[in-house]
Amino acid sequence: MIDALLDIPSHVRARLASALESGLLAPPGSAMAVRASVGAGHEDAILEVLREWEHLGVSAAAGVAWLRSLRLAASRVAVPDFVWTGPQVTGLHARDTRRVYEELLGTAERSIWASTYVFSDGPRAFGTLAERMDAVRELDVTLLLNIERRRGDTTAADSLVRRFADEFWGREWPGTARPKVYYAPRSVETDSPGGVLHAKAVVADEESVFITSANLTEAAQDRNIELGLVVRDRALAATTVTHFRTLIEKDLLRRLPDA
Repeated sequence: MIDALLDIPSHVRARLASALESGLLAPPGSAMAVRASVGAGHEDAILEVLREWEHLGVSAAAGVAWLRSLRLAASRVAVPDFVWTGPQVTGLHARDTRRVYEELLGTAERSIWASTYVFSDGPRAFGTLAERMDAVRELDVTLLLNIERRRGDTTAADSLVRRFADEFWGREWPGTARPKVYYAPRSVETDSPGGVLHAKAVVADEESVFITSANLTEAAQDRNIELGLVVRDRALAATTVTHFRTLIEKDLLRRLPDA
């Protein structure tokens, strides 16, 4: 019966509730009564529900309460926003990747977790976030960044990390307040099977989650074809943050040293 109800479009369920409440329709109903009070097109599914309600002794008033509870539950389900970088497509509604990044990084009040595989032009890539940190001093920011070991590079892992840290703090980070930065140690070890930090995501205030194919680069933000979803869901946000924290606790992500 629940499946049958869910198969009925929400606007038709609303008309069904109104018909039951007004007395125009009552279990078990008939095809003619359904068409007259709700409209044509979903008679079979509605009749299945009404007959089941009669069998279970569900009154019209109880059916109305059931339908409205279903509507309330459906309204609380988080619906992702489609996020896109690339050519504009007629008829396709999508939010802009750069604007979503800037919105989340620039409006957070309590915390930011942001992960990217690569970034370019640090002052521009991190400018919005740095300004927000300087303005909201209690904002807790954690960045997860990949440190690349180029093919053939035999530099010791500690030296590679030190070089990245000096470059990041000296040239790439534009703010006075500093985030916590973590990297994947496997990506810099010469004697390990590797495994880079490739995730691209933002979690803002443990309420909104942005998962995307786009890195923090000008090409990914403005020119490539990139796809992502942003969803306001506390459970998903908490799960994502817990996953990152667990990686840190297990030393699969390691703190970048200060300059």
